[in-house]
This record gives sequence, structure tokens and C-alpha cells, in this order.
Amino acid sequence: MQQVELTSIDGMRLDAAWHPARAHGHRGVVVQAHGINANMTEGGMFVRLAERLAEADFNVLRFSFRGHGDSHGTQRGMTIAGEMLDLQAAVEYMVSRFPGPLAIVASSFGAVSTSLSIPWLGDRLNQLALWNPVLDLKRTFVTPELPWGKENFNTEQQNMLATKGFLTLDGEFDVGRVLFEEFHHYDPLKCLTASTIPALVVHGDQDTAISYEIAQQAAAAKPNTEFHTIRGSDHGFDTREREDEAIAVTVGWLVKERESA
Repeated sequence: MQQVELTSIDGMRLDAAWHPARAHGHRGVVVQAHGINANMTEGGMFVRLAERLAEADFNVLRFSFRGHGDSHGTQRGMTIAGEMLDLQAAVEYMVSRFPGPLAIVASSFGAVSTSLSIPWLGDRLNQLALWNPVLDLKRTFVTPELPWGKENFNTEQQNMLATKGFLTLDGEFDVGRVLFEEFHHYDPLKCLTASTIPALVVHGDQDTAISYEIAQQAAAAKPNTEFHTIRGSDHGFDTREREDEAIAVTVGWLVKERESA
């Protein structure tokens, strides 16, 4: 693994790590996009996934979005538009340096900027793997339907957003007013289901934060998409065994797709 520094088009410096392919990198490039209150390790899962993928002959990049981890920017200043610029920087860094197809693995909120970037990525994106993806921003954050959303985006929290300009997510991440306003306008689900890029969706069927049903329906509506259920799992794959299952399924799918291409 090597530490690298990316710079987004608006000058934001991003912390990142490159895991070089163990052989020749013939299977291409994988970029990983983490969740809203995580960083480029995704609680350790992205590190283990990157190592497994490097062993399978992929060049892999992990990075922290602005306002996360050791990247520049502030939590309250983080926006979906900004994360799209960060993802662009990560993709351009990797595809300019390494040959082969591009895949993105996006976890939770990372699926928002990733799905919205599909039209821009175009033919450069060959595979897409989504873990517990946020696809419907309104039903997740604005009028939340699940326990986690109801706790973090209830009336009291939204009143704090109105008076202070931010609310605190899970007691650890400050969501600013601009990001919350974006939740009303962006539609990652529409961008995802309109795409024909081969995709894998991995989701726990006991997720109390991000809707399993929305993800399942999206996978059924989108062409060339496989859906894998992590039985009994809450958000983020809540045991080491379930984390390892998600990693194994993702690596296996990426390898299989490359071999059949």
C-alpha cells in the first residue's frame, strides 16, 4: 500500500491510498467510495477488500471524501456536488496511470455520488458494486421511513438545522444546510436504473438505516444487475462474518465479470 494525495478540480486535497496489483494489473482498476460518516477504511472493510482485490490483480484506490478522515474540508461544508468532484479526481488519477477496465465499489452514501456520476463516467465505467446503497434521498433523509433516519432527521434535528445551520448525525458527523437541501433535488435511483453497466448490489435484509426493499427493487429494475442478500444483517454488515461475506461476494463477482468480458 502507498499513501497518495489527490486534488479535486476545485482544489480540495484528498487523502488516499493505492494498493498495487500483485501481478500485472491486467484485471484493471477499482475505486472505492465510502459512506457518510466513514472514511477511506470503511471501518476496516475497504482495507481488507482492497488487499483481496490487489491479490486478484486489480489496482485499487481508497480515498476519503472532503470533510472526512484526513482529507481537507469540513463536515458542514461537505456536499453531494463536492463528493462528485472528489470521485472524479479519484477516477481520473487511476485511469490516467493504469490500464484496463474501471470498477467502482461504493458503500452506503458513497452510492449517491457514484450513481449520479454514471452519465459522466460513460463507457469508462465497466462494473459497479454497491453495498447497502443510499438510492432514495427523500425517503432516507427528508421524510425518513426507517429507525435510523427517524432518529437522526426528526423534527427536533431539522429544527436545529434551521436555527444552527447543521444537525449532527449519529453524534459524530455534522450535516450542513446545503447538503440537506441537496437531498430534495438529486435522484441517484433514476441515474442508476437508467444505466446498463453490469452491477452488483449487496444488502443486509435487516438494515434499519437504508432500505433493503428500495435496493432490491432497483436491482430488479436495472439491466445486468445481480442482488445478494446478507441474511440477518443490519447496516454496514454488522459482524465480521457478514463483512467477510460481502467482501468475498464482491471480489468473486468482479473477477467473474472480468473473465467473462
